[in-house]
Amino acid sequence: MFLHPTPMIRAVLLDLLGVVYDGDTQIAGAATAVERLRQAGLPLRFVSNTTRSPRARIIAQLAAMGIRVGDEELLTPARAAVEWLRRHGRQPHLLVHPDLAVEFSGLEGGSGRAVVVGDAGEAFNHASLNRAFRELAAGADFVALAVNRTFKDADGLLSLDTGAFVAALEFASGRSPVVLGKPSPDFFLSALAGLNCPAADAVMIGDDAESDVAGALSAGLGTALLVRTGKYRPNDETRFDPVPTAVVDDLGAAADWILKARRIEAASGDAL
Repeated sequence: MFLHPTPMIRAVLLDLLGVVYDGDTQIAGAATAVERLRQAGLPLRFVSNTTRSPRARIIAQLAAMGIRVGDEELLTPARAAVEWLRRHGRQPHLLVHPDLAVEFSGLEGGSGRAVVVGDAGEAFNHASLNRAFRELAAGADFVALAVNRTFKDADGLLSLDTGAFVAALEFASGRSPVVLGKPSPDFFLSALAGLNCPAADAVMIGDDAESDVAGALSAGLGTALLVRTGKYRPNDETRFDPVPTAVVDDLGAAADWILKARRIEAASGDAL
């Protein structure tokens, strides 16, 4: 069912955790759905707020599921942060998961400091948060890889995500962070760079009604589909504005929706 006028769709952005996989397990039909979108000639970009795994591990994980992803097709907040730190000449003080630290190697020569906060997992504790706070109090810049409220954990329940800890540092320091992951408009637009696709002709598929869906639509994307997998909970689609273009069962259903929209668009063009 189409809740909005039939869109033009020229590119697809996909979230990973909760859309393509849960933990190390592929969500049923995800690999087939990705291949169907590729066969339709749609360029894909995988846009993830995951800040626990380095890029090479994510690409290898997807390959093990039968999903081919080129380095240029994957955008993560860590990559955006490295580019930001280099552009601004900042040396990072990292409050991130230990596995992610390798992404920030080679940045030791910056002229200033920046606190970089990601999903540090068990490394979030009073001592680590207080060290980050003291860096901010001393004048360091404040960079958040993401501000998601929750994520679906390995036990199937929701757990606190990065946003809660970013909010604590923001409250204590009186400083607002530069947000580099979703829902930052720049993150979505960076994913489309080089695709020759206006934002209005792109679709986002995600399980987070706030960061994925409302974030994409606020950034100017023409379509955003909310899937009922991953962190989705009943009535999420009513909690944030803008609301999803459509709510579908999973990535396979999202692919059906997109391909149907393109067939309608093609038929309309033929009728002109």
